Amino acid sequence: MFADRAKIYIQSGKGGDGHVSFRRELYVPNGGPDGGDGGRGGDIIFEVDKGLNTLYAFRRKTKYVAQNGEEGGKRRCHGADAEDLVLKVPEGTVIREFETGRVIADMSGDNMREIILKGGRGGTGNMHYATSTMQVPKYAKPGKPGKGLFVMLELKSIADVGLVGFPNAGKSTFLSRVTNADPKIADYPFTTITPNLGVVDFPDGGFVIADIPGLVEGASEGLGLGHDFLRHIDRTKVLIHMVDAAGTEGRDPVEDVATIREELRRYDPALLERPQVIAANKVDITGDEDLFELMEEESPVKRLRDAYGPLGLEVYPISAATGQGVKELLYRVKQLLDELPPETTVYEREYDPETFVDREDLPYTVEKGGEGLYVVEGPRIEKMLGYTNLDSEKGFAFFQDFLKNTGILDELKDLGIQEGDTVRMYGLEFDYYE
Repeated sequence: MFADRAKIYIQSGKGGDGHVSFRRELYVPNGGPDGGDGGRGGDIIFEVDKGLNTLYAFRRKTKYVAQNGEEGGKRRCHGADAEDLVLKVPEGTVIREFETGRVIADMSGDNMREIILKGGRGGTGNMHYATSTMQVPKYAKPGKPGKGLFVMLELKSIADVGLVGFPNAGKSTFLSRVTNADPKIADYPFTTITPNLGVVDFPDGGFVIADIPGLVEGASEGLGLGHDFLRHIDRTKVLIHMVDAAGTEGRDPVEDVATIREELRRYDPALLERPQVIAANKVDITGDEDLFELMEEESPVKRLRDAYGPLGLEVYPISAATGQGVKELLYRVKQLLDELPPETTVYEREYDPETFVDREDLPYTVEKGGEGLYVVEGPRIEKMLGYTNLDSEKGFAFFQDFLKNTGILDELKDLGIQEGDTVRMYGLEFDYYE
């Protein structure tokens, strides 16, 4: 069963407690403390397994807890560290904090292994607490607790080209002809319920193409299967609009392209800025050879070119069934890809579990530093600035939310800050405005 979203709970292991014990040797009646340290709790680690293509396993099991570290022992024995819990996910899985939806990690590109939650440190044994005035310490430090978090796993397929269009436009037939994929093909709506991937081979390097299923009018609002699968378009660099030029389903190919483009715009306006081509499919079954002639007044190909040529979309008449025109289409798509940067889109981190889970333990100060100047400092601020990209729109919005939610803005107002005053944070300066 295919699944591209799953909500799970993850928890790292608790550190083992430090031990309290004293040396007990023959002829040594008052031996010193020898309680050992506890072991480290297990980390929660996500790792890419390129043999996986679904998150279905995380639908069946939704809670993952790492082992606790072992308690320290006598004779300065260190408790064993717990084994880490490694969760295998498909390449392209985005891990988000469930409540906010912010990205914790994107398992794509070079990021094949990521520690999401670190296990608690082991506590120190009483052997560390002997002093000249306290030679018999009867206490040890407990291990640090593990951290728990609800996360949403979201699979965004790694594909260079996205194949979009209405059901029965011929996408599956096209994919099976040009790649090594073996999609199910039948003559009814929503035949494809998974984003099939295939590789198109070229002598100088091929590309991965994904058949994006479930697109219907209203897909961006959750109708049909579109809401579940539109996310697989996010990483694609080129889009192919597959339309039924013969109108076998009674649809107008010009209107179909317009509808799909509108759904893409509603989902993410940036998608329309990517290179796009139109594949006018099924031109073989009408029995009209003039469909390939641009000057034919009623030709669907001509109508598509008249409508979308001014927008920069090229139209390629093809037959996925016979292969006519397919080679020309693929060569053009390869040319477009070669003109684009080769890097895979990787989503930057927006949420650091280590900081957020422990945020109440990190102090900060808000002080007046002079006329019109206010200084905000402390470990909590320094750590927040370390993982926040203030140059991005999302990062700066998060920064503003942080100042509000932590109460820093209220403290600045209590100190009398006015519009135009300056707030300084570790070398960064911001103008304050209501």
